[in-house]
Amino acid sequence: MAHEKLKPNFVFDEEKIEKLKQLAPECFEDGKINFETLKQNLGEWSEEEDESLEHFGLFWPGKKLARKAATIPPEGTLEPVFGDGLKPDGTSDEDGKNPSKNIFIEGENLEVLKLLQKSYADKIKMIYIDPPYNTGNDFVYDDDFTEPLQEYLRRTRQVDEEGKSLTTNKRSDGRFHSKWLSMMYPRLRLARNLLKDDGVIFISIGDNEVANLKVLMHEIFGEENFISELVWRNGRTSAAHFTNEHEYILVYGKNKEYLPYFMYSGDGMVSDRAIKKPGPKNPLSEIFFPSGIDFESDDIIFPNKFGDKEPCEVIEGVFEAKNGKLASDVTIRAAWSMADQIRQFIEGKEVFDQKGQRLKRFYFKSNGVLQYEKFKGTVHPKSVIVDYSYKNSSSSMQSLLGENPFDFTKPVELLNHLFSPVLTCENPEENIILDFFAGSGSTGHSILELNKKLNWNNKYILVQLPEPIARDNKEQKVAHDFCLTNNLPLKISEITKIRLKKCYEKLNLNSGFKTLKLTNSNFKKWSDYKGQDVTQLTAQFEEEANSPFVQDWNKNKLFTEILLLEGFPLDAQVEELKIGENEFKRVTSELVSNELLICLDEKIGATLISELKIDHIASFICLDNAISNQDKLRLSDKGLIKTI
Repeated sequence: MAHEKLKPNFVFDEEKIEKLKQLAPECFEDGKINFETLKQNLGEWSEEEDESLEHFGLFWPGKKLARKAATIPPEGTLEPVFGDGLKPDGTSDEDGKNPSKNIFIEGENLEVLKLLQKSYADKIKMIYIDPPYNTGNDFVYDDDFTEPLQEYLRRTRQVDEEGKSLTTNKRSDGRFHSKWLSMMYPRLRLARNLLKDDGVIFISIGDNEVANLKVLMHEIFGEENFISELVWRNGRTSAAHFTNEHEYILVYGKNKEYLPYFMYSGDGMVSDRAIKKPGPKNPLSEIFFPSGIDFESDDIIFPNKFGDKEPCEVIEGVFEAKNGKLASDVTIRAAWSMADQIRQFIEGKEVFDQKGQRLKRFYFKSNGVLQYEKFKGTVHPKSVIVDYSYKNSSSSMQSLLGENPFDFTKPVELLNHLFSPVLTCENPEENIILDFFAGSGSTGHSILELNKKLNWNNKYILVQLPEPIARDNKEQKVAHDFCLTNNLPLKISEITKIRLKKCYEKLNLNSGFKTLKLTNSNFKKWSDYKGQDVTQLTAQFEEEANSPFVQDWNKNKLFTEILLLEGFPLDAQVEELKIGENEFKRVTSELVSNELLICLDEKIGATLISELKIDHIASFICLDNAISNQDKLRLSDKGLIKTI
């Protein structure tokens, strides 16, 4: 079929360019857009550029560079960190064949978002981010898009502790808002590309930038795709002219027309229903409650006595609770229609009512009426959220890790409340959730908890900068001591990983997660020669021709980079095969229609060439110097071959 050279070349929005070619082919000359012809074709839709022309929009110093930053191709790649996930190699299977569906990436999120563009375009169902609030004390990302990646990594302390640290954005800085907006703009542009048409993004934000962020989101996502500005009463107070006890959560869709109305069908919707008084056709049944049952709710009241005429009656023992658990055995008499469901609940099985709706748990009110919490899809989420606070998060982290390393992590209950109505809009088996300001990992924790409670199988991708934790930083003192106590490297991302591992342990889940880190590309970057020495220029060409790779390239790292270049997700299925003396990998994914056969051996043997089966679906990728030109032609007769 064909032979191609594989090389790292990302063109963002290339699908949009292709659509434009189909709509207006006359606007392209030698593969480039002729903007003059395009403007003529647009006619009345085109606005003439005039510096004196005024129109509505958000402008700040540096916006042009921020726009450009979103289009600059990435210079790095992602490298798997074997043994750093929940299981060896971060795999979900004990035999290591299938990578975990959950991904944790250590690295600067702008570069990572660029690397995900080809593999995850239009595939992310939901994004939640909790970016820096720009209070004057927050750390912000000091992007410099002209320097090489190695210097960039060193400067952001992703290489060693000697580099330049993240800079604080002080209010005294004349570009206080501009720096923050320039940091957010390219990340949000790239994030939008990743969302499905019915995708949704949540952004937590404070007073300082909520107005600017809303205008910015109107520009990037379109005002027509604005869904809501939620107000969350966070339980955190600070005295000023008014006591500030709330934050905001902006909600946008990629295309609002594709979104159904949000309704709760998961945690957060409570419907109390009393059991009807039993009659002749609804006899009583005795049910035994063993001690130690966890009723989960802090507000449950265990009555000591029931009246003779109540639908539920204690016939042996007394309801006593300690720490939310039944202190002693109790036998009750309850309506027969509920007896079997109560038994199933005690045994840990899923319980459904006659209409097929899932029930969550049973408990008793002070009047002795048996109640149950029911998942029901008839209530829409409200724009004002008052049920959760930072205190919830603090106690949750304390319970999970033994202490809370951070002051203000988002409560998992809040995220469950936000995520549940969005994720129930379609098959939860297909949902991918992204958080590229992962922080302590609250988004991952929430997804795992919802999966457990609702028997879902959502997947997460978390991105967190390995920001160093400093002992002399008052806000990071507890995190610093936590890392020392647990023998962890002094990085925020290490706490994220340990929290995720503890979540799997607490929830008894074995899906695991795979860890990758941002690192330099395996491919050499051509450096423009500015001298006059022809000999040196020739030597540079020869060096480039001898090998396209940098000196420290390796197969595992290159394999992952190939997946990203070819548009395969990081959780693609990988099957290790062997023909003759050559080992190769077969890569497939439910998100990609074709498959890859990748062999990175230094020499391709005759047996592999003769027996390898490739066609219009399977492409073969190998090193260019590992195969002769004649064998390239032989394989290209079978199907597509790409060499590096």
